[in-house]
Amino acid sequence: MLMPKWRYIGIAIGCIVSIHLLLSIHPTYRATTSPYRFLPQTSSNEIISGLPPESAVPDVSIQLPTADDLRGADLSSRPRANAVFVVLARNSDLWPLLESIRQMEDRFNHWAKYDYVFLNEEEFSEEFKRYTQSLTSSNCYYGLIPADVWFQPDWIDEEKAKAAREEMIRKKVIYGHSVPYRNMCRFQSGNFFRHELLAKYDYYWRIEPSVKYFCDLNYDPFLVMQNEKKVYGFTLSLYEYIETIPTLWDSVKEFIALHPEYVAADNAMGFLSQDGGETYNKCHFWSNFEIGDLNFYRSQAYLDYFDFLDKKGGFYYERWGDAPIHSIAAALFANKSQLHWFQDIGYRHEPFQHCPQGEAHTRGKCWCDQQNNFDFEWYSCTNKYTALFQ
Repeated sequence: MLMPKWRYIGIAIGCIVSIHLLLSIHPTYRATTSPYRFLPQTSSNEIISGLPPESAVPDVSIQLPTADDLRGADLSSRPRANAVFVVLARNSDLWPLLESIRQMEDRFNHWAKYDYVFLNEEEFSEEFKRYTQSLTSSNCYYGLIPADVWFQPDWIDEEKAKAAREEMIRKKVIYGHSVPYRNMCRFQSGNFFRHELLAKYDYYWRIEPSVKYFCDLNYDPFLVMQNEKKVYGFTLSLYEYIETIPTLWDSVKEFIALHPEYVAADNAMGFLSQDGGETYNKCHFWSNFEIGDLNFYRSQAYLDYFDFLDKKGGFYYERWGDAPIHSIAAALFANKSQLHWFQDIGYRHEPFQHCPQGEAHTRGKCWCDQQNNFDFEWYSCTNKYTALFQ
């Protein structure tokens, strides 16, 4: 017997509603999809054609021991940085996180054998520990984040913070409603490097759940950081939502006026501002991928900078993210030569990806589509980084 037409229509509507509900679900504080997913999509013919002039791209042909040189060598006898992978995760992140770790092991750490430090505001489950440790022969350490550095401080005016959250909800700002997300941003901005499990390390590589690493690494990026005296490495850069940081730059300028001695002589202000620092262009390095110098964060300049910003309350009265906090500090307190774009590390965090171009793609045995590359699309800030070296 044929089904009446109205029943077909009802089934179709039900399917659409179900799909919409599934797509709207997200974790409490970690974005499985990016807040930038609502930006207009750029078609391939809207990408800025070609790469910047060769002189604009910092040299990445650093002569370092390769994987073939180091594979199988005793760890105590080969060149090696004092470095670690850092993972902020909850027990519920286990399965998407395993994808990221598996790829990191396959692409790099199966021969590099650097440690992992996992941090959580709650105790990790035995299941989490068992599965993560099973994917690597490296040491894995699991740390609890102290409550006094994770949760919203008592000195925050909750009525003011609540009013700000309600206004962000009205404006439909992504995670504008979430206190746990703000806790995470504040922790990543000023406290992750102070955890006791990281005290013995000099460099870190941040790993997030559900990311992709597209290329084999036949050299050690940590040695790039160490040997070239870099303080911050990235793959992607883009503009921040101004609705989340309306007063951040005013606070930064106030801090700089108090401490001009912290600003590096050959800084990267040109990445942050097109008018000499009067206004902020909203550019930042996307911090879900970052390789950094932990001693940079431990410096008096960064500690004073974070404490000054923290007292402004912008992590809770607005929604300051760790990406602009890290990026502004690196661009101002380090020389521009101490920043490094890892062009040969293929990486994706939804919805953006960096896919190495040309010979780097072949050398790394990359499996990403070179046409799907965010580097010089309209919402990327990487052209402002390369302009620093022209």
